[in-house]
Amino acid sequence: MDTELGSFLRTRRACLTPAEVGLTSYGARRVPGLRREELAQLAGVSATYYTRLEQGQSQNASDDVLDAIARALRLNEDESSHLRALARPTRKGRKPAPRTESARPALTHLIGAMSGVAAVVLDRRSDILAWNPLAHRLLAGHCAADSPASPATRPNQTRMLFLDEHTRDLYAEWDHEAKRAVAALRLLAGQHPNDRHLAELVGELCVKSTEFSALWSRHPVLNCTFGTKHFAHPAVGPLELHFEVLHTPDNSAQRVLVYSAEPDTASEAALGLLAADPMRDHAAR
Repeated sequence: MDTELGSFLRTRRACLTPAEVGLTSYGARRVPGLRREELAQLAGVSATYYTRLEQGQSQNASDDVLDAIARALRLNEDESSHLRALARPTRKGRKPAPRTESARPALTHLIGAMSGVAAVVLDRRSDILAWNPLAHRLLAGHCAADSPASPATRPNQTRMLFLDEHTRDLYAEWDHEAKRAVAALRLLAGQHPNDRHLAELVGELCVKSTEFSALWSRHPVLNCTFGTKHFAHPAVGPLELHFEVLHTPDNSAQRVLVYSAEPDTASEAALGLLAADPMRDHAAR
């Protein structure tokens, strides 16, 4: 029986060879990576127990067992957290209907008051609930400025990355952005297995984008909350911008994503041009 947990464990087993973990390999291998019994040996559990876990037949694994498996697979912190979420899924039941969200007025006012930085309000699925004028010009000048206000026209960052040609051209390192976006979405899907809206987004992207489908099948995991992005903006040229994801303290899961440039750089000058000229977003369409 194929499960999210089984898929994740198999992809990670395939990334390791017996030699890498100090084991001797015997016989020809039909598939690359460690066998189940080899991983069980490294984790100090029985092969039967590990097989049941990978097949989704055991949902009572202890912290010690999951930690041992994580060490055996050499998982990083994000991957270990994902393993625990998949091994202990929430109780099955009727999936809640998608909830229409709106940006909290205070958050909309906050990003509107920010100058010199591009800022957006996101829900947990990366739907854009609000943006300040600079973020609109930076990320989606070809979209209407009021598009985040309506669920029917609201942009989704991951959908745009894979299905919107303007967004695809915007990122100078699109392949890197794509891998990062899928890894973040995989982590989220493990945390919220009953989110129907999220499942529909993943299904849509798997059907419409072979690149997304291929990346999704590799089961990458990453909690991406800060870093650097490289843009090739059609109106102001190349930009290297830092980003930070700021989480709100309530339970809404709304986040503020902020893009900024290093002081006294060409990127800061380009961002300034974009902020000063309200027609540059139209030039980008």
